[in-house]
Amino acid sequence: MIKVLKPGLQTTVQDQGRRGLYEIGMPPSGAMDQFAFRVANLLVGNHPNAAVLEMTYIGSELLFEQDTRISLTGGNIPPKLNGQSVPMWETLEVRAGDVLSFDFVRSGARTYLAVEGGIDVPLVMNSRSTYTLIGIGGYEGRALAAGDVLKTGDLHQCKVAAGTTIDKSYIPSYGKNHEIRVIVGLCSYRLTEESRQAFLETEWTVTPEANRIGYRHNGQRLKFVEREQPFGAGSNPSNVTDLGYPIGSIQVPDGVEPIVLLHDAVTGGGYATVATVISTDLNRMAQIKTNEKVKFAAVNLDQALKIRREQNEIFNRIAESLSS
Repeated sequence: MIKVLKPGLQTTVQDQGRRGLYEIGMPPSGAMDQFAFRVANLLVGNHPNAAVLEMTYIGSELLFEQDTRISLTGGNIPPKLNGQSVPMWETLEVRAGDVLSFDFVRSGARTYLAVEGGIDVPLVMNSRSTYTLIGIGGYEGRALAAGDVLKTGDLHQCKVAAGTTIDKSYIPSYGKNHEIRVIVGLCSYRLTEESRQAFLETEWTVTPEANRIGYRHNGQRLKFVEREQPFGAGSNPSNVTDLGYPIGSIQVPDGVEPIVLLHDAVTGGGYATVATVISTDLNRMAQIKTNEKVKFAAVNLDQALKIRREQNEIFNRIAESLSS
């Protein structure tokens, strides 16, 4: 059992996500940084889809009521056990009565806490992930609050020794300037040629409207090709007839402040999507904070698939090194 003494800014239960339900309008939710999530579970010997805690900007204060092992990955919100600093990206021994707390975020935005056996909350549509917009999954469908008590589950596959860590070369670094790779489309043709270039050349600033639904960016206004709008598309040139929004798709309502739609976003609508963040760089998006800088870089589908294969190879090497 784990008692929440302080919840932090926004701490939710997340797993891989609620996959395969886009056709009924259900976004996946799930861990925003899937790489950090997966490594956290490896470090405590959990099933790959065991639920963890995702903490944003400010970590929780948690009282452990039983002996267990934990790991912390992702953004650097420096952790302390009983007031003493402890490392991230390492298997940690926790005793009954220990209190885990955090300092202010230093780099990145989201830290993941995995516990042996996973966080035990009910499955909703085959996932334990929290989707706060409609109040399902996770702990009562919401972010954690002081006084909540979390149970641990049985999704534990093997014992990992305390002190186990991964090669430092595999640990991501999180700066304040970010290059996010995208595939341009589906509706990039709606932008003028100058604005298509400006989209990729502009250094965008992340606004305070940056959360699990999406990240809004400020930079310059983009212009759309004027046309007679088709029936059902709305009057603004940035509108199209409704289409599906992939996770990571980028829309620019009225040409102002591009929005990268993320894990809790709606699944479709009437804004032109001018590009889509590749799957590996969604992990990077999860670790960007308000007022940090972003430049979008175009890659093609073959390049995106190659990048994903390389990321999976890194993860497999980590898994192999821990199993040995």
